[in-house]
Amino acid sequence: MLNELVPEFVNVPSDEFTMGADDGEEDERPAHRVFLDAYSISIHTVINEHYAAFISDTGHPPPVMRQLPRFVTPAVEALFRELAAAYCWRGGSPPRDRERHPVALVGFNDAVAYCAWLSRRLNLTVRLPTEAEWERAARGGLVSRRYPWGDDIDPSRANFLPDPGFKKIRGTKPVGCYPPNNLALFDMSGNVWEWVSDWYSADAYRDSELRNPQGPDTGPLRIIRGGSWVTHDVSQLRCSYRHRVPADTYAYSIGFRVVYSDTLSV
Repeated sequence: MLNELVPEFVNVPSDEFTMGADDGEEDERPAHRVFLDAYSISIHTVINEHYAAFISDTGHPPPVMRQLPRFVTPAVEALFRELAAAYCWRGGSPPRDRERHPVALVGFNDAVAYCAWLSRRLNLTVRLPTEAEWERAARGGLVSRRYPWGDDIDPSRANFLPDPGFKKIRGTKPVGCYPPNNLALFDMSGNVWEWVSDWYSADAYRDSELRNPQGPDTGPLRIIRGGSWVTHDVSQLRCSYRHRVPADTYAYSIGFRVVYSDTLSV
């Protein structure tokens, strides 16, 4: 059923896990137990090669520079445009020699459109992961650890930016360059931030559902998880870190991975 033009998935069995971190940011508290039904999640973020099949089949606009997102102020516009140029598609094709890199310059709605296409192709309900599903997958069975591999930051395990001075000469890397976590999932920290399905709420964990939480029904902000190749504040690479962004956001440092299950819909 799966082939080289669609992601490879791994099953995450139903179970409880501890979500959040009592020593994290205020919106990561309190740490609390959550039960999740079983789901399957792509072992990599969606790569350019996979996204190209979607573009070819649907005619969806490819990743390019468009109206600038709200977070891009005049002070950073020139840098944003410079860094984004390497990730722009031309003639409907991904950047040269980046077929196995994560797709970037995709907004939330682009990711949802890809999920709808893949649902039809696989005859499954494919969607973005919820925050809870993403965090459980990132932890890979480790309990109350900061990162997918443990408590200590390790540049050999994730693509991030230890020295901000190298920002203009770094970039995404092909998926799978770093060791997977205990669920055989790659790049749960670093490379690109990943869209999740939830709207953002600062106090979501105080009133969270204890089974398959899906977050607020609406809001002004969305959530991305996991950090990226431009992340130099390593606290943002933690499994529990919640990064809120305006709903119109897209960037050279944001991509997504996908899930499917029998219990939730797109």
